[in-house]
Amino acid sequence: MEEKFRQEPANCIKVVLFGPESTGKTTLSRQLARHYNSVWVPEYAREYLQNKWNNERKTCETKDLLPIAEGQMRFENELAKKTDTVLICDTDLLETKVYSEVYYLGSCDPILEKYALENSYNLYFLTYIDTPWEADDLRDKPNQREEMFEAFQNELIKHDKPYVLLKGSKVERLKTAVKHIDKLLKEDNNVSR
Repeated sequence: MEEKFRQEPANCIKVVLFGPESTGKTTLSRQLARHYNSVWVPEYAREYLQNKWNNERKTCETKDLLPIAEGQMRFENELAKKTDTVLICDTDLLETKVYSEVYYLGSCDPILEKYALENSYNLYFLTYIDTPWEADDLRDKPNQREEMFEAFQNELIKHDKPYVLLKGSKVERLKTAVKHIDKLLKEDNNVSR
């Protein structure tokens, strides 16, 4: 069962868009995939939870977290096979872990926690809360953006994950992200030779 949550080996650099809801992660994921003529891994939780909302009028419950994590890793492992440059991940299991701890009184399923910490990425892009809030069926913390941002940043620091803070306009964020991904690709090419 646990194999479902493990990253499969991949021949690409992996970056993660990481941060609170409504901070431009999906928009930037699409832009970066287009820029690099690569693929991006959508956030499985959005599809899963939107279906749950549409069918049951219920939001996320603790029992949903492992199926969400499983779906996310299935997406990531499938799409990692489609690129040999850079894979843009709209989220990862560490993000699911943060939401689990914030929403469910500090608790996180041990399997989710294990793979959230074991799975590795070359770089995280932490998206700041200087983007306008956009409401939808799933977003629910418009008044706790600072608190949520701190939870995400603290998780990266606590687990010594490499990250870059993205602030500003869509253009500024894209420019900063491209600069850092280009550097990773250059380093990867130098190592590969």
